[in-house]
Parts: sequence; C-alpha cells; structure tokens
Amino acid sequence: MRTATLRQRILNRETLASTFVKTAEVTVVEVLATSGLDFIVLDGEHCGFDRGRLDACLAVARALDFPAMVRISSGSEENVLMALDAGAVGVVVPHVDSVQKAQALAKAAHFGRGGRGFAGSTRWAGFATRPMGDVLDQDDQTIVMAQIEEPEGVEACEGIAAVDGIDALFAGPADLTVGYGHRDQNNPDLPKALDRVGKACIANGKGYISWVPDAAKAAEWAAFGMTGYVVASEHTWMRQGAMAAANGIHAIG
Repeated sequence: MRTATLRQRILNRETLASTFVKTAEVTVVEVLATSGLDFIVLDGEHCGFDRGRLDACLAVARALDFPAMVRISSGSEENVLMALDAGAVGVVVPHVDSVQKAQALAKAAHFGRGGRGFAGSTRWAGFATRPMGDVLDQDDQTIVMAQIEEPEGVEACEGIAAVDGIDALFAGPADLTVGYGHRDQNNPDLPKALDRVGKACIANGKGYISWVPDAAKAAEWAAFGMTGYVVASEHTWMRQGAMAAANGIHAIG
C-alpha cells in the first residue's frame, strides 16, 4: 500500500526520501523500487519523457506499488490529467507563483464540477474493472505539490499553502537563487525564502519538500521545516558511483 498511503504520510509531515528520475527507462524505475526510497519524481519538465515512455514508467511503478509522481512541464489541465490518468500518484507543478494558479491547479487535479475529467478506462482507474464510486474514492490519494521557485511565489506562499487541494509546497533552490539575482546558492536570500515557505507549510498543515544534493544538506535544511527531500537524481548517483570506482582502480597503479 505504498502508493495509497503516500499522501497521508506527506500530510502527516513524515520525513521522506525521494529522487528525480531523468532517464525515461522502465529499468531505472524497477531498480529504484528496491532502494528504500519513499517515492520518485519522473522529471517531465526538463528531461526526455514523451507520453509513451512516461506511460511505460508509470505502468511499472504501479505494478510494483512504488509511488511515482510526475513533474509536469506546466500546470495545464491537459498535463495534469495525462499524468494522473497514466497512473501517477500526484503531480509536481512548476512556477506556481500566485494563489490563483494554485486554485486552478487544485481544481484540475481533483474530481468535481469543472475539475478533473472522469474516465474509468485508465490505468489509474483500473482499466474499467472498478465501480465509479470506488474510483472516485481513490481521489483522496492524489497528491498536488506546488513548486515555489520565484520570489513572487515566496511572497504568495502563505496563500498558496492555504489552498484546499494543495498538499505540499516544493521549494526550488536553484530557481529561487536565480530569481533573486544570484549565481550561487550560498546567498542571503535563499535561506530567508526557504524559512518563510516552511513556516507557511507548518501553519497550514502541509508537507514541505525541496531538492537537495545529498543527505547532509537535507539535515541542514530540516531547520526550515522540510519534511521531504528529492535527493539529486539517478544521473548524479550513476556518475558518483562510476567516479568512485574509477578513482579507486586508478589509485591501484
């Protein structure tokens, strides 16, 4: 029941580990499913996930009960529906910098008048094998994370966190750094922004997620109230492992 319980774990503000998956290949999902990670985020914003490859990766994740979210390229209704119908447990949505955008996103991700379109024949719904009521009940498992990655998003974070249907805020440290006019994350504006977003999440009982390069940075940023960490990516881990092996072999001779 890993997939079914992830949203409640986020709202309970449990400490959760994740990573970005940037290789559109089902074997990567299979391997990471054995890793102890609590969930993965398929990066459909910056990497090569066409609809077919995304569908295949989500099929494997669902079959293994390995919670997979999708960072979609934008918060359009079409992108939200496509990811959720294909089997994602939730979406991570970039550039949510206003309450209005957060409200529209929450509406698009959930059933109701003017909201998510219903189709019982999707993977998420069990390919027409389940009664409509059961499928609608599953809506409670859907996770919506709003990325806060512009100064405008930080200024609006209290209102965004208060939106019903937004389950967590996802701070983007690199984009925030650039947005504040800096070229390095070691700047005075980033910790202030992370702290403000964290306070908004705590006040509204929402999860608080961020990308971090490693567990050491996660331990440092826990002071901001973060509860979930998307650690590096499988690209980084492959390179780090390969470099360690290569350096060890080269040191022999």
